[in-house]
Amino acid sequence: MRGCSPHAPYIRGCIAHSDTASEEAFKSSNLPGNGHTAGKLPINSGNNMAGVRIACGFPAIRYIRRMRRRIAIVEDDPVIRANYADVLNKHGYEVVAYGDRGEALAALRGHLPDLVLLDIGLGDAVDGGFTLCRELRTLSGALPIIFLTARDSDFDMVSGLRMGADDYVTKNVSLPHLLARVSALFRRSDLVLEPVRREETVQRGPLTLDLNRFTVSWRGQNVELTLTEFWMVHALAKFPGHVKNRDQLMGDAHIVVDDSTITSHVKRIRRKFSAVDPGFDCIDTVYGMGYRWRIEA
Repeated sequence: MRGCSPHAPYIRGCIAHSDTASEEAFKSSNLPGNGHTAGKLPINSGNNMAGVRIACGFPAIRYIRRMRRRIAIVEDDPVIRANYADVLNKHGYEVVAYGDRGEALAALRGHLPDLVLLDIGLGDAVDGGFTLCRELRTLSGALPIIFLTARDSDFDMVSGLRMGADDYVTKNVSLPHLLARVSALFRRSDLVLEPVRREETVQRGPLTLDLNRFTVSWRGQNVELTLTEFWMVHALAKFPGHVKNRDQLMGDAHIVVDDSTITSHVKRIRRKFSAVDPGFDCIDTVYGMGYRWRIEA
Protein backbone atom coordinates (compact mmCIF):
# COMPACT_ATOMS: atom_id res chain seq x y z
CA MET A 1 0.00 0.00 0.00
CA ARG A 2 1.36 3.35 -0.97
CA GLY A 3 2.66 5.45 1.91
CA CYS A 4 2.57 2.65 4.47
CA SER A 5 5.94 1.47 5.79
CA PRO A 6 5.97 -2.17 6.92
CA HIS A 7 7.83 -0.99 10.02
CA ALA A 8 5.49 1.89 10.90
CA PRO A 9 3.99 1.88 14.40
CA TYR A 10 0.22 1.76 14.58
CA ILE A 11 -2.73 2.98 16.60
CA ARG A 12 -6.21 1.55 16.99
CA GLY A 13 -9.60 3.19 16.75
CA CYS A 14 -8.63 6.41 14.93
CA ILE A 15 -11.25 6.39 12.17
CA ALA A 16 -12.75 9.87 11.84
CA HIS A 17 -15.25 9.51 8.99
CA SER A 18 -19.02 9.35 8.91
CA ASP A 19 -19.25 6.55 6.35
CA THR A 20 -20.10 3.60 8.59
CA ALA A 21 -19.78 1.05 5.79
CA SER A 22 -16.27 2.23 5.04
CA GLU A 23 -15.32 2.04 8.69
CA GLU A 24 -16.58 -1.52 8.93
CA ALA A 25 -14.68 -2.42 5.76
CA PHE A 26 -11.47 -1.08 7.31
CA LYS A 27 -11.99 -2.84 10.63
CA SER A 28 -12.56 -6.20 8.96
CA SER A 29 -9.67 -5.96 6.50
CA ASN A 30 -5.95 -6.62 6.65
CA LEU A 31 -3.84 -3.86 5.15
CA PRO A 32 -2.03 -5.45 2.19
CA GLY A 33 1.70 -5.95 2.21
CA ASN A 34 2.50 -4.53 5.63
CA GLY A 35 1.90 -7.38 8.06
CA HIS A 36 -0.49 -5.39 10.28
CA THR A 37 -3.55 -6.99 11.80
CA ALA A 38 -7.09 -5.93 10.99
CA GLY A 39 -8.27 -2.61 12.33
CA LYS A 40 -4.80 -1.21 13.01
CA LEU A 41 -3.66 1.90 11.19
CA PRO A 42 0.02 2.64 10.38
CA ILE A 43 1.26 6.02 11.58
CA ASN A 44 3.33 8.23 9.33
CA SER A 45 6.29 9.09 11.56
CA GLY A 46 7.24 12.33 9.77
CA ASN A 47 7.65 15.48 11.85
CA ASN A 48 4.96 18.15 12.21
CA MET A 49 2.20 15.98 10.75
CA ALA A 50 -1.28 16.83 12.03
CA GLY A 51 -2.85 13.88 10.23
CA VAL A 52 -2.40 11.35 7.43
CA ARG A 53 -4.70 10.07 4.68
CA ILE A 54 -4.56 6.40 3.78
CA ALA A 55 -5.75 5.36 0.32
CA CYS A 56 -7.35 1.98 0.89
CA GLY A 57 -10.15 2.17 -1.63
CA PHE A 58 -12.52 3.87 0.81
CA PRO A 59 -12.82 7.38 2.26
CA ALA A 60 -9.83 8.96 3.98
CA ILE A 61 -8.86 7.99 7.51
CA ARG A 62 -7.20 10.49 9.83
CA TYR A 63 -5.42 10.46 13.14
CA ILE A 64 -4.38 13.22 15.51
CA ARG A 65 -0.76 13.02 16.55
CA ARG A 66 0.48 13.97 19.99
CA MET A 67 3.01 16.80 19.97
CA ARG A 68 6.57 15.80 20.78
CA ARG A 69 8.29 17.20 23.84
CA ARG A 70 10.76 19.93 22.97
CA ILE A 71 14.14 19.86 24.71
CA ALA A 72 16.76 22.61 24.43
CA ILE A 73 20.42 21.64 24.79
CA VAL A 74 22.89 24.41 25.62
CA GLU A 75 26.39 22.98 25.20
CA ASP A 76 29.49 24.60 23.71
CA ASP A 77 31.16 21.38 22.53
CA PRO A 78 29.65 20.60 19.09
CA VAL A 79 30.41 16.86 19.28
CA ILE A 80 28.82 16.43 22.72
CA ARG A 81 25.91 18.62 21.65
CA ALA A 82 25.29 16.50 18.54
CA ASN A 83 25.56 13.23 20.48
CA TYR A 84 22.98 14.21 23.08
CA ALA A 85 20.69 15.64 20.40
CA ASP A 86 20.89 12.37 18.45
CA VAL A 87 20.05 10.24 21.51
CA LEU A 88 17.10 12.42 22.50
CA ASN A 89 15.78 12.48 18.93
CA LYS A 90 15.91 8.70 18.80
CA HIS A 91 13.82 8.59 21.97
CA GLY A 92 11.08 10.71 20.44
CA TYR A 93 12.00 14.18 21.64
CA GLU A 94 12.21 17.27 19.46
CA VAL A 95 15.59 18.89 20.08
CA VAL A 96 16.93 22.41 19.59
CA ALA A 97 20.59 22.99 20.36
CA TYR A 98 22.69 26.08 21.06
CA GLY A 99 26.40 26.62 21.53
CA ASP A 100 26.48 29.72 23.72
CA ARG A 101 24.44 31.66 26.24
CA GLY A 102 23.56 34.61 24.00
CA GLU A 103 22.26 32.48 21.15
CA ALA A 104 20.24 30.33 23.53
CA LEU A 105 18.69 33.21 25.44
CA ALA A 106 17.69 35.05 22.26
CA ALA A 107 15.95 31.95 20.90
CA LEU A 108 14.38 30.67 24.12
CA ARG A 109 13.04 34.05 25.15
CA GLY A 110 10.66 33.90 22.21
CA HIS A 111 9.77 30.21 22.51
CA LEU A 112 10.38 28.36 25.73
CA PRO A 113 11.01 24.62 25.37
CA ASP A 114 9.54 21.91 27.58
CA LEU A 115 12.90 21.24 29.26
CA VAL A 116 16.47 22.58 29.18
CA LEU A 117 19.71 20.60 29.46
CA LEU A 118 22.34 23.16 30.38
CA ASP A 119 26.13 23.08 30.66
CA ILE A 120 27.85 25.47 33.09
CA GLY A 121 30.92 26.48 31.10
CA LEU A 122 29.86 27.97 27.76
CA GLY A 123 32.83 28.99 25.64
CA ASP A 124 34.72 31.86 27.26
CA ALA A 125 31.95 32.26 29.86
CA VAL A 126 33.17 29.98 32.65
CA ASP A 127 29.89 30.29 34.54
CA GLY A 128 27.68 31.19 31.57
CA GLY A 129 25.28 28.36 32.34
CA PHE A 130 24.64 29.71 35.83
CA THR A 131 23.80 33.11 34.35
CA LEU A 132 21.51 31.58 31.73
CA CYS A 133 19.73 29.52 34.39
CA ARG A 134 18.91 32.68 36.36
CA GLU A 135 17.68 34.39 33.19
CA LEU A 136 15.46 31.44 32.26
CA ARG A 137 14.02 31.38 35.77
CA THR A 138 12.90 34.99 35.35
CA LEU A 139 11.01 33.88 32.22
CA SER A 140 9.40 30.85 33.86
CA GLY A 141 9.39 29.47 37.36
CA ALA A 142 8.03 26.14 36.10
CA LEU A 143 10.45 25.38 33.25
CA PRO A 144 12.33 22.13 34.07
CA ILE A 145 16.09 22.78 34.02
CA ILE A 146 18.81 20.13 34.35
CA PHE A 147 22.47 21.04 34.60
CA LEU A 148 24.45 18.53 32.53
CA THR A 149 28.09 19.31 33.13
CA ALA A 150 31.57 17.89 33.70
CA ARG A 151 31.92 19.93 36.89
CA ASP A 152 31.24 17.60 39.79
CA SER A 153 32.15 19.58 42.92
CA ASP A 154 29.63 20.01 45.72
CA PHE A 155 30.08 23.77 45.40
CA ASP A 156 28.98 23.75 41.75
CA MET A 157 26.08 21.38 42.47
CA VAL A 158 24.74 23.48 45.34
CA SER A 159 25.26 26.66 43.28
CA GLY A 160 23.29 25.20 40.38
CA LEU A 161 20.37 24.24 42.59
CA ARG A 162 20.43 27.64 44.25
CA MET A 163 20.19 29.23 40.80
CA GLY A 164 16.86 27.46 40.39
CA ALA A 165 17.76 24.25 38.55
CA ASP A 166 15.62 21.20 39.22
CA ASP A 167 18.42 18.69 38.84
CA TYR A 168 22.20 18.49 38.45
CA VAL A 169 23.83 15.65 36.51
CA THR A 170 27.47 15.11 35.60
CA LYS A 171 28.45 14.02 32.11
CA ASN A 172 29.71 10.63 33.24
CA VAL A 173 26.10 9.61 33.89
CA SER A 174 24.81 6.77 31.72
CA LEU A 175 22.38 7.65 28.96
CA PRO A 176 19.57 5.48 30.43
CA HIS A 177 20.03 7.30 33.74
CA LEU A 178 19.89 10.70 32.03
CA LEU A 179 16.78 9.70 30.08
CA ALA A 180 15.14 8.50 33.31
CA ARG A 181 15.77 11.86 34.95
CA VAL A 182 14.37 13.71 31.94
CA SER A 183 11.28 11.50 31.99
CA ALA A 184 10.82 12.00 35.74
CA LEU A 185 10.93 15.77 35.38
CA PHE A 186 8.34 15.62 32.62
CA ARG A 187 6.04 13.54 34.83
CA ARG A 188 6.44 16.13 37.55
CA SER A 189 5.72 19.06 35.23
CA ASP A 190 2.67 17.26 33.83
CA LEU A 191 1.08 17.46 37.27
CA VAL A 192 0.92 21.22 36.86
CA LEU A 193 -1.35 20.75 33.85
CA GLU A 194 -3.63 18.20 35.45
CA PRO A 195 -6.81 19.46 37.08
CA VAL A 196 -6.81 19.19 40.85
CA ARG A 197 -9.20 16.35 41.63
CA ARG A 198 -9.18 16.40 45.40
CA GLU A 199 -7.87 19.11 47.62
CA GLU A 200 -7.09 22.56 46.24
CA THR A 201 -5.15 23.81 49.25
CA VAL A 202 -3.17 22.34 52.11
CA GLN A 203 -3.35 24.36 55.31
CA ARG A 204 -0.98 23.48 58.13
CA GLY A 205 -0.94 26.24 60.72
CA PRO A 206 0.77 29.28 59.14
CA LEU A 207 1.58 27.27 55.98
CA THR A 208 -0.71 27.41 52.94
CA LEU A 209 -0.07 25.42 49.75
CA ASP A 210 -2.26 26.33 46.77
CA LEU A 211 -2.37 23.33 44.41
CA ASN A 212 -4.14 25.30 41.69
CA ARG A 213 -1.56 28.07 41.44
CA PHE A 214 1.39 26.12 42.88
CA THR A 215 2.10 28.89 45.34
CA VAL A 216 3.26 28.72 48.95
CA SER A 217 2.70 31.21 51.73
CA TRP A 218 3.99 31.29 55.30
CA ARG A 219 2.28 33.58 57.82
CA GLY A 220 0.62 35.33 54.89
CA GLN A 221 3.85 36.02 53.01
CA ASN A 222 4.66 34.40 49.68
CA VAL A 223 7.57 31.94 49.59
CA GLU A 224 9.12 31.54 46.12
CA LEU A 225 9.72 27.83 45.56
CA THR A 226 10.57 25.87 42.43
CA LEU A 227 8.20 23.05 41.46
CA THR A 228 10.56 20.46 42.89
CA GLU A 229 10.69 22.33 46.19
CA PHE A 230 6.89 22.80 46.14
CA TRP A 231 6.26 19.05 45.87
CA MET A 232 8.81 18.27 48.56
CA VAL A 233 7.12 20.68 50.98
CA HIS A 234 3.75 19.23 50.00
CA ALA A 235 5.01 15.69 50.70
CA LEU A 236 6.25 16.68 54.16
CA ALA A 237 3.42 18.98 55.21
CA LYS A 238 0.57 16.78 54.03
CA PHE A 239 1.25 14.35 56.89
CA PRO A 240 2.89 16.33 59.70
CA GLY A 241 5.03 14.26 62.02
CA HIS A 242 5.50 11.45 59.50
CA VAL A 243 9.09 10.80 58.47
CA LYS A 244 9.76 10.83 54.72
CA ASN A 245 12.96 9.18 53.58
CA ARG A 246 14.85 10.38 50.53
CA ASP A 247 13.32 7.79 48.20
CA GLN A 248 9.82 8.82 49.25
CA LEU A 249 10.63 12.48 48.71
CA MET A 250 11.95 11.68 45.23
CA GLY A 251 8.76 9.79 44.46
CA ASP A 252 6.49 12.55 45.73
CA ALA A 253 8.49 15.25 43.92
CA HIS A 254 8.70 13.12 40.74
CA ILE A 255 12.46 13.42 40.47
CA VAL A 256 15.37 11.00 40.30
CA VAL A 257 18.40 12.42 42.12
CA ASP A 258 21.06 11.32 44.57
CA ASP A 259 20.98 11.83 48.34
CA SER A 260 23.17 14.93 48.27
CA THR A 261 20.79 16.63 45.84
CA ILE A 262 17.82 15.96 48.14
CA THR A 263 19.84 17.42 51.02
CA SER A 264 20.61 20.53 48.95
CA HIS A 265 16.93 20.98 48.08
CA VAL A 266 15.95 20.76 51.76
CA LYS A 267 18.59 23.34 52.69
CA ARG A 268 17.28 25.70 50.02
CA ILE A 269 13.69 25.23 51.22
CA ARG A 270 14.69 26.03 54.81
CA ARG A 271 16.63 29.08 53.63
CA LYS A 272 13.66 30.42 51.66
CA PHE A 273 11.25 30.02 54.57
CA SER A 274 13.79 31.58 56.95
CA ALA A 275 14.04 34.61 54.67
CA VAL A 276 10.34 35.21 55.34
CA ASP A 277 10.42 34.11 58.99
CA PRO A 278 13.85 33.92 60.73
CA GLY A 279 12.30 31.68 63.39
CA PHE A 280 11.18 29.02 60.91
CA ASP A 281 12.11 25.50 62.11
CA CYS A 282 9.32 23.21 60.92
CA ILE A 283 11.46 20.81 58.88
CA ASP A 284 13.22 18.35 61.14
CA THR A 285 16.09 16.13 60.07
CA VAL A 286 15.64 12.62 61.43
CA TYR A 287 19.18 11.32 61.17
CA GLY A 288 19.53 8.05 59.30
CA MET A 289 15.88 8.17 58.23
CA GLY A 290 14.89 11.36 56.43
CA TYR A 291 12.82 14.48 57.15
CA ARG A 292 9.48 15.40 58.67
CA TRP A 293 7.24 18.43 58.98
CA ARG A 294 6.99 19.38 62.64
CA ILE A 295 3.62 20.43 63.96
CA GLU A 296 3.79 23.86 65.56
CA ALA A 297 2.83 23.99 69.21
